[in-house]
Amino acid sequence: MSEPTPADRALRALADAVGESRPRRPEDGEDPDVPVAATVVIVREAASGPEVLMIERPDRGSFAGAWVFPGGKLEPADRAAADDDIRVDRTESDELAAARRAGTRETAEETGLRTDAAALVALSCWDPPPGLPLRIRTWFFLARDPGGDMTLAPDEVIAAAWVRPAEMLARHGRGEITLYPPTWVTLHDLANQRDADALLGLARIGGIRRFETVARRGAEGPMLLWQGDAAYDERAPADPASRHRLELAALPWIYTRTD
Repeated sequence: MSEPTPADRALRALADAVGESRPRRPEDGEDPDVPVAATVVIVREAASGPEVLMIERPDRGSFAGAWVFPGGKLEPADRAAADDDIRVDRTESDELAAARRAGTRETAEETGLRTDAAALVALSCWDPPPGLPLRIRTWFFLARDPGGDMTLAPDEVIAAAWVRPAEMLARHGRGEITLYPPTWVTLHDLANQRDADALLGLARIGGIRRFETVARRGAEGPMLLWQGDAAYDERAPADPASRHRLELAALPWIYTRTD
């Protein structure tokens, strides 16, 4: 029997989330015991449209073999240094300010590119299904390409590429690469933007989107649900036609959101 591929392992982990997850509680989205991470979507203009920087992880550790945006977990120094000089406004939480520093630091460590923490545009916050043995709450940021040469961290990155979001979704749909749901949905949201300004404006205008995830097993297989879906909270029925879900049973994945 052949060894499972990174894509096989990723799908297995997603399927396991259905069995291990429990119903969400109001406090889950801000649980202080859940580790926090940050990732930075770096954007640049290209002749064929806006591109984002993606890196391929080694076939081990977190997100083994997957294509992701640069980033990683917050360290104590990120929290200690998260002072007012990098906050967009006074209402910005300590966690978000620390995530800004972590995203900047991790991007520099992994790619050599140096972004400005204060200039990062907060795009979304992803909280995994509750009840899993390993949960990491992750902040996604957008940033313009700061320029300069890339220097990849050999222990954390095996390849890097500037790509159009739609291209990565198509490759994933053909089974050529491994993506995880937060990365996939982010690429999906960015795929139809005409230029880098539109990408950055998507976050500035829409504000930070919170994805407080619920795992379910649908008729066809595992799926992830978010606020606004009719099946998201069985204790608070919503419009039966309302959808905000990602169906993972087969490639290409199916994302449905009704606003």
